Amino acid sequence: MRRIDHKSEPVSRSTSHSAARRKGTAARVAIVWAGVTFAVAVSGCSETLTKHGHQFHDTDLQAVQPGMSQEQVRSTLGSPATTAVVGSGNGFYYISSTMAQSSFFTPTEKDRKVVAVYFNEGGTVDSVANYGLKDGKVFDFISRQTPAPGTKDEGIIKSLFRNLGTKQVFGDGY
Repeated sequence: MRRIDHKSEPVSRSTSHSAARRKGTAARVAIVWAGVTFAVAVSGCSETLTKHGHQFHDTDLQAVQPGMSQEQVRSTLGSPATTAVVGSGNGFYYISSTMAQSSFFTPTEKDRKVVAVYFNEGGTVDSVANYGLKDGKVFDFISRQTPAPGTKDEGIIKSLFRNLGTKQVFGDGY
């Protein structure tokens, strides 16, 4: 009969330690990749804001003073987006909007501002208004009032704000 020796070979500590180290490194790499993947996925969902039109600072609007000519206003604020006959004078309208888009979705309009410069029959500045929406109503942030019904440009101002945030029937509206 043959005798079998049950002695086992000693396992080197360095072999078991390096195997554990490889497992730890692989786990760290997996965690880093998971973090990177999560960051990319979350950043794709963040909202991107885009501003269109005239972007004014308060100092720009303060530069327009009663008595200025239409040419002086153009050189100060630039060409208006639209003009209209208002009462016995004219009005220059500078329109800006803020669009928001999340990942691949269609952009939606979040805000719209209209700066109106009113001229008298002599062609000089009569007044300036900075319209926007406040609590769902058109509001002048300079005079701190909503335009009264029947005012000289009520129809123009309402039409400039009428479709805020809605999809345009013919095209995207921007």
